Amino acid sequence: MKTSIVLSTHTAKFDAVAFKGDFEANVQKIASLGYDGVELAIRDPCLIDADTLLTVVGACGLSVPAIGTGQAWGEEGLSFTDPDERVREAAIRRVYDHIPFATRTRAVIIIGLIRGIVKPGVDYSQAKEWLIGALQRCSAAAAPHGVRLVLEPINRYETTLINNVTQCLDLIRAIGAPNLGVLPDTFHMNIEEPSIADSLRQASPRIFHVHVADSNRWYPGAGHIDFACIIHALRRINYSGYISVEAMPAPDADTCAIESMATLKELLTTST
Repeated sequence: MKTSIVLSTHTAKFDAVAFKGDFEANVQKIASLGYDGVELAIRDPCLIDADTLLTVVGACGLSVPAIGTGQAWGEEGLSFTDPDERVREAAIRRVYDHIPFATRTRAVIIIGLIRGIVKPGVDYSQAKEWLIGALQRCSAAAAPHGVRLVLEPINRYETTLINNVTQCLDLIRAIGAPNLGVLPDTFHMNIEEPSIADSLRQASPRIFHVHVADSNRWYPGAGHIDFACIIHALRRINYSGYISVEAMPAPDADTCAIESMATLKELLTTST
């Protein structure tokens, strides 16, 4: 298993991103701490210079395992389940726009809150129908390029659409796209899953990427989640992808990154 941490390419409202600001300085810092990759939170791929970003990342010996899309929801309100068809179409096009960069980096495209919520006046079944249709279209557009999408179960306090692994797997089976997988996030799992380890085993082999944060959404080791048990479960299912830190920059970004790496390095070295 390899390690990464989330870095936003632009300023953003979303709090659970360790690094924002000076891109090059942050990439260098992430590399110096021993991470293997940097997960990029990109609101709009049209606003980045892909060549420049990849030059910086490559110079530091890092990979880009995943692209976060949640800022399109947080900053612009784009989602697959908005009552306005124009907004839904804009959200789908935004995912399409990530495909070229994902193709270059072999990164997975994360479907988090861009999926949306069930808004007032919208029936749950209608919202789910819109979600399924959007995921079918996005998966189909990504497949010819060898790009994979990952749907992240998110806790009930942030959305009522796909809160746990069972719901996520049911939806993936309904869609039937081989390039659509699961992104387990330990912060959300701590709220929604009776057993994180059992849910990880249930989701195998559809786990394409993993997010880690502790029960308080701080760095792993700052709360009460048993990360040794989680690493053990991932080993048991032969997961060999990235474990990516998506945590609050608390008490500050540097401490978050340092403590996360210390915990993960120890567990990846010693856990059996």
